[in-house]
Parts: sequence; C-alpha cells; structure tokens
Amino acid sequence: MPMFIAMTADPVSSDPRRTRGDRQREAIISAVRELLQERSFADLSVSTISERAGVARSGFYFYFDSKYAVLAVIVAEAMAELDQLTHDFAPREPGESVPAFARRMVGYAAAVFASNDPIMGACNAARSTDAQIRAIMDDMQDIVVNKIVGLVEQDSGAQPVSDDLSALVRTLTAVTSMTLAQDSAFVGRGTDANRAVAIAERLWIAGLWGGAGLPER
Repeated sequence: MPMFIAMTADPVSSDPRRTRGDRQREAIISAVRELLQERSFADLSVSTISERAGVARSGFYFYFDSKYAVLAVIVAEAMAELDQLTHDFAPREPGESVPAFARRMVGYAAAVFASNDPIMGACNAARSTDAQIRAIMDDMQDIVVNKIVGLVEQDSGAQPVSDDLSALVRTLTAVTSMTLAQDSAFVGRGTDANRAVAIAERLWIAGLWGGAGLPER
C-alpha cells in the first residue's frame, strides 16, 4: 500500500534523533514491505532487499540474520499494534453487548491486517510451503489464542460450544485470519470480502457466547 512506500523515505531519514543504524534497520524493514507488494516472499533475496533499502549486503547481515528475521520483526510489530488497539485484549466493557464486542475485536484485527498488507497475506499464503514462515505465524497465533482464551474465561456471559476452549478459539482465530487475508477459499473470488468478515463475527458470537445478541433467523 502507498503508506509503506512513504515509510521508506522522509520520516526515517529526516528524524535527527535516529542514529544511522536505526535508519538502516528501518530502511531494510520498509524495503521488505515494499517488495512484498511486487513479488512473493520466496522470490525475495537479501541482495534485492539490500539494494532497495540502499544498504550494503554486509550491512543487512549486521542487523538481521536472514530475510526471515526481518519478517519476524514485522509480525512482532503487527502483534504489538493489535495489543495496543485491544488494550492487551481487555475484557468486554460494562454494558457492551456481545455483538458490539465481537465487531470491535474483529475490527481491530482487520485494521492490523490492513495496515500490514500485503505482509500478513503473504505470510498466510506461504505458511503451507515455508516452515520458517509457518513457525513465525504459529508463534503469533499461540499468543493471540492464549490471550483470547484468558479473555473468554473472565467473561461471565460466555457460553462456548465446546469445553476445549483452546481448540475452539484456535479454530475461530484461524478462520478470521484467513478471511482477513482475503484467502479465496474463505472469501471467494471477485466477491465483497466484508461478507465473509461479517460471517466471521457471527461465528465468534455463536461459538463463544451461544449466539447472544444475534437476531433470530
């Protein structure tokens, strides 16, 4: 997205508080974000990333062990963004309905996916064929699942459809992740992805709160 291109130039280089090392590290991260708009992660090389970032290949390896290390940093930043938006997955607010809470939480996740597009989409697309990307994404999902399980356990109105809360949340998280990444298996081809997102919201409500607040059909 255009916002990532903007990140590679003036905001990084013009801040006098940043050291040269800070600027080079940020340039490498921004280069990966840019390049993933043009090609798959599998097609990225350290040389290509270094050239786009304006950093010597040896400089790349000063900050990162591999291109996967750059990706891990980007995913960690996305996780930090989600934590901030959700106030570290805070429980439902007093008086907040279950549908409103589900929409808010899915909406936060959608915002993080959008601001990190095409990174998250590229990761989801590659996880089935790339063991290192799969490990990075699995680590992120484990953190999210554990936080949501804790959140649901605190919610007196929760009515999960399974006693295996961890497996239930993991399934819902995976469905939501692939939906927000606009995987065609979940959103279809050439259709409005918001339709699938609305279904994901309903699945959370039905799966964890027994459909509380959903209109009868």
